[in-house]
Amino acid sequence: MIIVKLLTFRSERGWKTGVKTDRGILELSEPVESIVAGGDAAFREVAAAVERALREGSELLSEGELTLGPCVPRPEKILCIGLNYRKHAEESNMPIPEYPILFNKFHNALAGSGEPVPIPREARQVDYEAELAIVVGRTARDVKREEAMDYIFGYCAANDLSARDLQFRTNQWLLGKCCDGFCPLGPYLVTRDEVEDPHSLGIRSYVNGELRQNSSTADMIFRCDELVSYISRFMTLRPGDVILTGTPEGVIMGYPEDQRAWLKDGDEVTVEIDRLGRLTNRMVQG
Repeated sequence: MIIVKLLTFRSERGWKTGVKTDRGILELSEPVESIVAGGDAAFREVAAAVERALREGSELLSEGELTLGPCVPRPEKILCIGLNYRKHAEESNMPIPEYPILFNKFHNALAGSGEPVPIPREARQVDYEAELAIVVGRTARDVKREEAMDYIFGYCAANDLSARDLQFRTNQWLLGKCCDGFCPLGPYLVTRDEVEDPHSLGIRSYVNGELRQNSSTADMIFRCDELVSYISRFMTLRPGDVILTGTPEGVIMGYPEDQRAWLKDGDEVTVEIDRLGRLTNRMVQG
């Protein structure tokens, strides 16, 4: 597989796909979904387009001037794994799960890096969660664990924003997880060959520049191959589906009650993962 960093951005003609190069962003004619599902042929076309553009001096875009969208704009499924880091389970005073805990988000929750995220009027306890996200590259149904990594297209950074007071209003977490903009994704979708081992990546979050989470994906309880295999036993995974793999310790909910400063209007939250870039969003009162 060719190493590629994909992104989406807004243009006068609507949302477009781009690929990051050392000199700038090259606009592509194919949508992200087609590239993800297209396999080796699609990679060869993207690589050829980049090589041709650099050789011919084609016009490239400045990333800093672009309005970015979620790097996977139209997934069929957004699946999330709860309590998948040992230290996070411990700080939450919850037992280590015997099986992966699954919940989901919907399309309305997607946001791009740089996009403001509204705080719902009824939410008082909004929290950040830095997460490594898997993007599925092939249709996966009842996949063996030893083959599961071959079904992964790549990875991106995600922020599983959570309104804790809404999340725990009932014993179903959905309400606190699916608010508008509560799944920032990006800025880049990075092909798996760029990430030699997804279980040895530094993962961090910052609030207004202050380091809050500082861990490694090595602390995962259920690893990427196990998650893809496990989920595919019960539902068919399709190209472009996104799996958020859980968050490490350091979330606001893990602080002592008298030290919990929940996210508020104007707070800037950044998720940073080795090799995948920095995902930044500002919270605004809805």
